[in-house]
Amino acid sequence: MKRRVVITGMGLVTPLGHKVEEVWQRCLAGHSGITPLTLFDSTDYKVKFAGQIHDWSTDGYVEAREAKRIDRFTQFALVAGIDAVTQSGIDFSKEDPFRCGAIVGSGIGGLNEIEDQERRLILKGPERVSAFTIPKLMLNAASGHLSIRFGLRGPNYAVATACASATNAMGDALKAIQYDDADVMITGGAEAAVTPIGLSGFANMKALSARNDNPQAASRPFDADRDGFVLSEGAGILVFEELEHAKARGATILAEVLGYGASADAGHITQPDSEGTGAGRAMSAALRDAKLNGSDIDYVNAHGTSTPLGDKAETIAVKRVFEDHAYKLNVSSTKSQVGHLLGASGGVELIVSLVALREQVCPPTINLETPDPDCDLNYTPNEPQQRAIKRVMSNSFGFGGHNASIVAGAL
Repeated sequence: MKRRVVITGMGLVTPLGHKVEEVWQRCLAGHSGITPLTLFDSTDYKVKFAGQIHDWSTDGYVEAREAKRIDRFTQFALVAGIDAVTQSGIDFSKEDPFRCGAIVGSGIGGLNEIEDQERRLILKGPERVSAFTIPKLMLNAASGHLSIRFGLRGPNYAVATACASATNAMGDALKAIQYDDADVMITGGAEAAVTPIGLSGFANMKALSARNDNPQAASRPFDADRDGFVLSEGAGILVFEELEHAKARGATILAEVLGYGASADAGHITQPDSEGTGAGRAMSAALRDAKLNGSDIDYVNAHGTSTPLGDKAETIAVKRVFEDHAYKLNVSSTKSQVGHLLGASGGVELIVSLVALREQVCPPTINLETPDPDCDLNYTPNEPQQRAIKRVMSNSFGFGGHNASIVAGAL
């Protein structure tokens, strides 16, 4: 029999704030974290805005000397992870280290370090490339540093499935505990791709919104005037724990992880299946794993990137999976407020979903001003909506055709 898994800690680093409660309150207030670029000079760029972490500092979390040796995405993961562990109240010095691990997703990893060292190589020569280059840029740096920080010697690796990375990572963490390979797992995702190459690469493939005149209105999932996603950065990290283990140490249980599903489109490398077949399969698999029917879900945090093809395909998939109940759901996209955190998005969005479950309030999809006739569900437009919430689903779909869904509920 599969063991039951609960969540005991959450940590966030987002353009709306660096604390869970701060982010939640700003979500409810309909704020946007999207601003004109300040991380680098965007004069020559097609897109001049993003979801940035402003005035970033690891003070109080990571010593300055150590912070210089880790990429920005790993710094985000560490800060969010430390906050999640603090909330959980777990003392890893009292745990069996081989029963505790970390699985963290990232779509791109240390892009800042790659760009910095490429410039150094060209301008100063190969002897001036930093000895810390590889340890900083590697995708598994986030999970590795979390394991070192807390002495975790159980399952430890990275997941890289583009924008599905964090949700795939959380699914793997869930299974590690369910099948008795671990008792506690730190999991989620981190990303820091708001860089010159990151921005220009996405912009040149026409994936990004180009609303330079109004950045805060640029991310508008399900709106008829949407024109692409908004590149963002940050982290969402959670502590997953076996139910009886959490009870035994008197932990405060935030929610139970009920099910997980994954699939592939096996179609285009960047475009979603127009009928949402793979997305629907992931949702159905998560429901089956949770032993639930579609009617048991109250709120869906959509992948909802604000792309013309993606939002329509996800709407089709939700209708196929939930049938008549699709119109009774509340659906919303956190990306309307924080932008698209790529491989970190699933961790951030599950955390927002869990607070919605706690507060019995569905956060809004802001900037939904002109409904797309092809997107006709209740996307919680512009204002939060109160309702009874027992179970939530969070969706993440990535380039490469990767699809992942996770279901959680009150214990």
